[in-house]
Amino acid sequence: MHLKKLAVRNFRRLRNVVIDLASDISIFVGANNSGKTSVGHALQLFTGSGRFNIHDFSAELWADIVAFGESDGEASLPTMEIDVWFEIGPDDVHRVIDLLPSLAWEGKLVGMRVAYAPTNPAATHARYVEVRQRVLDAVAKGEDGAPAFDPSPRNLREFLRDRLHDEYELRYFVLDPARFDAKMVAEAGYDPATLTGRDRSGREILNGLLHIDFLNAQRHLSDGPGGSRAEDLSRVLSRFYGRNLEQKGEDIEALRALAASEVSLNEHLERVFEPTLKSLSKLGYPGLSNPRMMIRSALDPAQIMSGRDGAIVHYALGADDGKPDPPTLPDRYNGLGFKNLIFMVVELLDLHAQWLAIEENRPPVHLIFIEEPEAHLHAQLQQAFIRKVMDILALKGEERTHYTSQVVVTTHSTHILYERGFRPIRYFRRSRAQNVSTSDVLNLSVFYDSTDPDIRSFLERYLKLAHCDLFFADGTVLVEGNVERLLLPQMIANAAPRLQSTYLTVLEIGGAFGYRFKTLIEFLGLTTLIITDLDSVFGPLGQDGEGAAPAGQPEAAEPAAENAQAAGADAEDIDDDEEDLPVAAEKPGKACIAGHPGAATSNQTLLQWLPKCDTVAALWEATAEQKIQARTDDNDALVRVAYQCRTDVTWGGETLALAGRTLEEAFALENLEWCQDKNRKPLQLRIAKADERNLTTLAERIHKRVQAKSFSKTDFALALLAEDPSSWSVPTYIAEGLSWLETEIAPPEPAEDQPHEEQPHEDAPQGAPVAAGDEVAA
Repeated sequence: MHLKKLAVRNFRRLRNVVIDLASDISIFVGANNSGKTSVGHALQLFTGSGRFNIHDFSAELWADIVAFGESDGEASLPTMEIDVWFEIGPDDVHRVIDLLPSLAWEGKLVGMRVAYAPTNPAATHARYVEVRQRVLDAVAKGEDGAPAFDPSPRNLREFLRDRLHDEYELRYFVLDPARFDAKMVAEAGYDPATLTGRDRSGREILNGLLHIDFLNAQRHLSDGPGGSRAEDLSRVLSRFYGRNLEQKGEDIEALRALAASEVSLNEHLERVFEPTLKSLSKLGYPGLSNPRMMIRSALDPAQIMSGRDGAIVHYALGADDGKPDPPTLPDRYNGLGFKNLIFMVVELLDLHAQWLAIEENRPPVHLIFIEEPEAHLHAQLQQAFIRKVMDILALKGEERTHYTSQVVVTTHSTHILYERGFRPIRYFRRSRAQNVSTSDVLNLSVFYDSTDPDIRSFLERYLKLAHCDLFFADGTVLVEGNVERLLLPQMIANAAPRLQSTYLTVLEIGGAFGYRFKTLIEFLGLTTLIITDLDSVFGPLGQDGEGAAPAGQPEAAEPAAENAQAAGADAEDIDDDEEDLPVAAEKPGKACIAGHPGAATSNQTLLQWLPKCDTVAALWEATAEQKIQARTDDNDALVRVAYQCRTDVTWGGETLALAGRTLEEAFALENLEWCQDKNRKPLQLRIAKADERNLTTLAERIHKRVQAKSFSKTDFALALLAEDPSSWSVPTYIAEGLSWLETEIAPPEPAEDQPHEEQPHEDAPQGAPVAAGDEVAA
């Protein structure tokens, strides 16, 4: 038996979402303020732990609450609801007998709805009117008879702010899975049966099936005097000892220790904590070079675990040579990362042990929420923790048949995601609608099952290698290669500076593989800019693409240029050597200059995604609409492609419309005079005797230079970064693409003379920006 699904309505950002939970571990990801933590809070409140607040209602419902206070009974008060669905086996039916909708029930799902609803709306309205009138009467009146000020409560929302618990109550209902579709949306007009007439209340039934614990993100690990909230590791272990481990009064060795020596008592503590330390070893602690953790005590039994007479957690230095009294340091001398790891393991074991200690009517499902376990942990520790957390909570023997431990992890760590893959991810996506504070929840196990296995395997391998931040970004830029990735931060600063105030992730994917991200981008509904290369080749290109050279590779080596550079020759000498190189045969599929008549493209992104054109001429004629994949009812992704198109280039009084095959060519053409300066020699784009060549020849030489094996793209990018960024221009196709993305996701700059009149764009991100430069870390 396990918790299968949760449907939450009208609670904070979760206006109407269905969340699928895995039977072992589910990982909640998404941008800040997307509603991940709200799921845990909702379960706490709907299971009776804590009190609701007026701000727990979705913000869009506040106006409805106010309207009800001003109405004469036509409006209605909103209700918050959560549907809890369990998947059960044949041996679990007796546990859920109260939740069976009828004797005809068949299947594996049983459900309960918990609603936080007004006890008596009419009486609430009457009490509000009475209180409102009383405070108005108590306010002094002006000469015109109007109150001197408008006293609180000014509306029903303010009235309920302090009286919500008196006016609302929890109600429980039995759900019939036959009346719901596969997405757990009820059929029109369905009215679930009230959970009444049972021996137990609805709250007792739910809490008898589900036990929920929380490991919050605010883990105070300092041993200093941090106030009442600070809790050192020693105290955590003290609490764990008192609740779960064999006590000194039951241990002969411990009694002897009190009478004889502190050594025996330390042996007792070492023995009872041994399973805990073994659990830590599953996560790689202490490893080869980290200090060993030891549990030590003062002799006073009243202060054995209090830490008041000295820290009881010590870290032994050096290798374990078997000596009974190695040199040690107190707990506070260990790093925060290992403190956090030990803290979480001990807390998890403590929560797990408390659940197992319930002897009568133990709930069969134990759900633990872990918030942001990555705090203070380096990448490898994060991955070790998420890999082994279920081993720490593993059940033994027959308990595995009748009981279940489930874990929900909320995280911003990409390392945790790579370790677990797509299946456990639940992606919380904030609504892009203006002035709407809601989120959707996407189940990536659905994406996993519905995607072509080859593409799915490629994406999973790529995500493990590239450490991308797709699940936390406002927008995404897919770039051709390492050069674009290195230069993009400066290009953003030059061409679209407002993007520096957004959460932007940059993925280096290459033209040959960019289209494989199509399904994932569309599933997540991301706003995406694809910056790719024209990759012109001699046409016609075979239907299967055979013979097409990968982007950036020449059709043949250029030995004269290569040998000259290897010998340390000047760049101008290289070009002189190139004068006598034979002209390559126009073999279909081999790289050619962009302006070659009949040229095709070998770029699979341009062929299969946008704009789906196979010739360079068609790509140049593509309209702005053809380069954009607009949002639809079935696909919320907004995608634009940017590639090299013809721009006017002037040299020696001659102007032609030219385009580069790659970024380097496009940059050289659009910064032609600047690149041909002698001071720009490190860029490798300076052509010998350039002032003696016409524009057509110069463009051909630049193409030849970039295609040569001796040309280093990375050296070009690094040399460009060393130049003054104000002295060169961003290639037009990239500047236009970045400006489009800036319009879609970046908040507008307020007008200096009218700072409050400009409204934010509907796709403007919610939440605080990151520092300039951080948003483009691939």
